[in-house]
Parts: sequence; structure tokens; C-alpha cells
Amino acid sequence: MSKARVMVVDDEESLCKFMQIMLSKEGYEVTTAQSARDALVHLKSQPVDLVVTDLMMPEMSGLEFIQALRRSSPDTECIVMTAYASVDSAIEALKLGAADYITKPFNIDEVKITVEQLLSRRDLAEENKRLHEKLGEKETLERFIGSSESVVQLKQLVARVAVTESTVLIRGESGTGKDLVARAIHAASPRSQKPLLSINCAALPDTLLESEMFGHVKGSFTGAVRDKEGLLQAAEGGTFFLDEVGEASATIQVKLLKALEEKMITPVGSTRPVKVDVRLVAATNVDLEELVKQGRFRADLYYRLNVIPLYVPPLRERKDDIPLLVDHFRQLIAARTDSPVKQINQEAMQLLIAYAWPGNVRELEHMLERAILFAKGKRVSASDFPEKLRQNAPVPVAYDERAATPTLETIEKAYIAWVLQQTGGQKAKAASILGIDSSTLYRKIDRYGLKQ
Repeated sequence: MSKARVMVVDDEESLCKFMQIMLSKEGYEVTTAQSARDALVHLKSQPVDLVVTDLMMPEMSGLEFIQALRRSSPDTECIVMTAYASVDSAIEALKLGAADYITKPFNIDEVKITVEQLLSRRDLAEENKRLHEKLGEKETLERFIGSSESVVQLKQLVARVAVTESTVLIRGESGTGKDLVARAIHAASPRSQKPLLSINCAALPDTLLESEMFGHVKGSFTGAVRDKEGLLQAAEGGTFFLDEVGEASATIQVKLLKALEEKMITPVGSTRPVKVDVRLVAATNVDLEELVKQGRFRADLYYRLNVIPLYVPPLRERKDDIPLLVDHFRQLIAARTDSPVKQINQEAMQLLIAYAWPGNVRELEHMLERAILFAKGKRVSASDFPEKLRQNAPVPVAYDERAATPTLETIEKAYIAWVLQQTGGQKAKAASILGIDSSTLYRKIDRYGLKQ
């Protein structure tokens, strides 16, 4: 992830240098300007994510600067610095579009927290904006590519549970498409015209996660200069998608349980509960039952979340879908890069089918994009893929060169037959090598007539 870009604007050079050193140590890319006019010129060619500006400056005041900033860079966030005696000016700045203010002389930790919270809120807002933009597309499970038995069953279950109000727990490894399933549930539900908001429990520090989910009241912690509505409240009437719920702390788990049981949340620092009407869809890539046994996850919360469990299978359990996914991604990549659609040759497809895909569909998309971009001709060959794929390559399929090019079914049949031969007919071992479950292997044995 690229560093957040911050600009400090103040006519005092020493303060600019101090802020630049302090914020750079926090991992931000920091530039400075000693006048509002210089800042506006710089921003035309090098936009930033956040501006921290003084209010009292010569030539152009901080308030005039904020007005100009809103016109030229409406997406740039702004924090104002002001002397304690000029808080009225800071309030005026908030009315003009500034997101927050800090008073001089300021506490260093307060500055760090204010900047971190504002940029985190910006990231969440952008993520949810992208989520809404995707909902503007045909947001059904047709976007979940696959026709294997496990995917067909998943789509049927989603269609049935979407129209209910029940809490859903989506289980599956990272990269399998749990977020797609969550969006499809919302899109097909009676709540589809209301917001779908989301948060990832592993993406934010515990205190910030609590504030973002449940909101906070002014003065509840350093940097809380006004009341803030939480995402659960902002999703009123809609759906709240809680990703990686297994990473939630004990504090978050208690408050989440209350939200599910009583339809009430309590903002940080408040004693007054707020009623909320949201449907919760949670997702996890860990075994919550095991976490319950270890005492790391509340049993009562687990049972509240697991009302309707859905399982998104890993790619190695639905290898029949790989050719469909490859076709989908190669067309998507061509459109995204404004280039011709490249073909995948037979040997390369064989590699893709044989590989176990620990990163699942996400890994397939990224690896395919890399191969397509680096392939020199109009076709992608096995040599365009990383060594780790080629190390998993099966023995080449022998076929009569005078015959037609073999189909994927022919390749798969030959590969399964070869693996069964190598394992002495031990089906459990063969299934493990193939990266599929035993029931799938038995179906393929029947399908291809490989019982002998």
C-alpha cells in the first residue's frame, strides 16, 4: 500500500520542519509550504491526501486557503491549526469544509491520533464508495464465476438466505470471494436500496476499530473533538459486512453481541445506547469453533453469528472452474489494460489446473495478469508463469500429433489416471496430490471410466 501524502502549510519554517520530521516517522510522505499560495501551486501538480494548515498566515489567510482548496481539490482532507484563543476561527474553518482542528501549543500524540483517524476514515469512505459503485453494476452471484457442483450449491443457498433477515456467517479461505457473496446477499435482499457498509477487523487498531464501528462522543479520547456516528449506525436499514470477525478483540465481541441481541449500540465514551436496524453479515478465514475452544472467541457470539453458515470452497476443491475463471480474467485484464485478449495455450492451462492455488481466486487473477502482461506473443505459454507453477507440472500428456488438439477433459483424464497410477490406486492420497476432495475424485473416476 502506498504511503499517505500529507502537506503542512505554515509561515513558520521551524514548525514546518518539526511537523515534517514527526509525521515522516509515522510513515507518511510529507511536503511543506510556507504560504497558502505556494501550497496551491504545489497541489496543482502534486496532489496530497491531507493538508494540515495554520489559520493565521500573511497574504492569504487559512480560511481563504480552505475555500480555495475546496474548489481546486475537493477530495483533499484538511486539518487546521489554531491558537487556543482562536477556536471560533477553527469552527468557521469546519463550516468551510475542514475536517478537524488542533490547538496550539499542541500535544504531539494528539496530532498523530488526529491525522491517523482522519486518514483511516478517508480510506474506509473510499472503500465503501467503491463498494457502492460495484453495487451499481449487476451485483448478483453471476459475478461469482463457476459452474462446479459446490458453486452451484452455494449460489442456491445465497438466493434462499438473501431474502431473510437472518445473520449470515461466511466461512472460507482468503481470496475465495467471501466479499462477493456478502454483496450478492445484500443486493438480493429487501434492504438493497439502503447502505451496504463494511469494515475489516484485522485492518485497524482495536481502539480505532471500536470508534469506527460504534462511533464516539466528544471528549471520549484524545482527538475526539466532536461526536462521530459509527458505521453500524450509518448503515441504518441496510447491511453491515464485518470481515475477518475472528480478529475482533474481547471488547469488540461484547459490544457486537449486544448489537445482535438488543439491536442497540453504545458509542465510545457514552452511556446512552443508540437503536440500530442493520442486518449483519460476517466473514472469517479461521475456525471460530477452535477459537471458542481456546477461549479466544465468545461462544454466545459465535452462535449468534452462525445462524446461517455459508462455505465458500477454495479453488483447489473446484478445479473444474479454473478454465472459466481464466477466460473471465483474461478478458477483464485485456479491458483494463486496453490490449487484445491473449489466448492461453494448452500446456499453460494444464499448469493452472494442476496447481493447488493457496491464495485461491485472488492469486489466480494476479498470476494470470502478470503472465499476460509479460507474454511476448499473442498467446500465454507455460514459461510465462513463475517457477513454482512449473514445479507442479504433471508429466506431459502423450497424444497422436495427427489427431485433433486434445480437449481439457482429455488432459484432466490423463492426469488423474497418471496420479492414480503413481499412488497405486490410493484414492485419498491421489485426491490430496490433485488438490481436490475425495468425493470430487470419485465423481471424476466415474465420469472418465477410470475404476480399473
